[in-house]
Amino acid sequence: MAGGKGTLLLCIAIVLLNGGAEARKQGKQSLGFYELRRGEFSMVVTNWGATILAVRIPDKNGHIGDVVLGYKDIGSYVNDTTYFGALVGRVANRIAGGRFTIRDRPYHTFRNDGNNTLHGGHRGFNQVFWSVRERVTGEFPHITFSYRSYDGEQGFPGALDVLVTYKIDGDFSYSVTMYARPLDKPTPVNLAQHTYWNLRGHGNGTVLGHAVQIFASAVTPVAGDLIPTGAVTPVAGTPFNFRAPAAPGARIAEVEGGYDINYVLDGAADGQGVRKVAVVSEPDSGRVMELWGDQPRLQFYTGNFLKGDEGKGGAVYAKHGGMCLETQDYPDAVHEPGFPREVYRPGQVYKHYMLYKFSLKK
Repeated sequence: MAGGKGTLLLCIAIVLLNGGAEARKQGKQSLGFYELRRGEFSMVVTNWGATILAVRIPDKNGHIGDVVLGYKDIGSYVNDTTYFGALVGRVANRIAGGRFTIRDRPYHTFRNDGNNTLHGGHRGFNQVFWSVRERVTGEFPHITFSYRSYDGEQGFPGALDVLVTYKIDGDFSYSVTMYARPLDKPTPVNLAQHTYWNLRGHGNGTVLGHAVQIFASAVTPVAGDLIPTGAVTPVAGTPFNFRAPAAPGARIAEVEGGYDINYVLDGAADGQGVRKVAVVSEPDSGRVMELWGDQPRLQFYTGNFLKGDEGKGGAVYAKHGGMCLETQDYPDAVHEPGFPREVYRPGQVYKHYMLYKFSLKK
């Protein structure tokens, strides 16, 4: 977000973050479902985990279909470890060993992925009620959820106020805007939106035949436990090269376990702000999705751990039945001296913007 618009949104976010602490207490929350609609384009979200439950768009034949994976009922989202559609944090991706230090003080976070912390712990932001702070209908409908994470939640230091806004910005486009503000202690923050996409329609086969383009020249390789080694390696000449559109299935056999890797997005070092970071298309439906964002990294994941999960509408999600494209900050940055630290202090505001644009290719 550039210029005056970005400044205005930041001011609005700070105002919203400053109010209504009592309304955000978990004991006073109730479950809600909210549809945002503009013409033939719609999405459904819930305040449980600030989760996207559905995104419905037409295909090239005019048939409207839901292109995101999700469970058959809200109960299945409780204790979920697949993170369908959720807003994950306080720190997305993995923290090695479930520990880190800030100002020489050690902190230990809940280890829910072997010896590591994944997506904020076993009760991360996907496993809490969020409050509805603002809901606007009309031509450009949007909804803002808020959550106050308490000091020590899942082992993280300090209280943290968090906002996420889902907004339909125009015909067949929507944005995700995230803000977070530490209240009393420095804390790491790295949020991500964890929607699984299948442009053929959820439950309609795998995503291995989709065409994927990622505007990145390098990745951060990982060790066996999916923790970054600290290196940054070029994608040229490797199966991780999606600089030109390519089907993941063409080279996935060369990637142990399937794609689950963090890309160093072009323009990150130059501070280019919001730019196109990925394009996905699917030939049978004709659907095309562009992802724009302002973060330096993108996690590309091909649903390697899906194993016949029972989804909405009787769908069954087999391995590679969906893909995630998660813009985010540097993974495990609390440990890697070569990665910029993701620690925010009281008075600082974390900002994260994503824009999805959908179109059709006949």
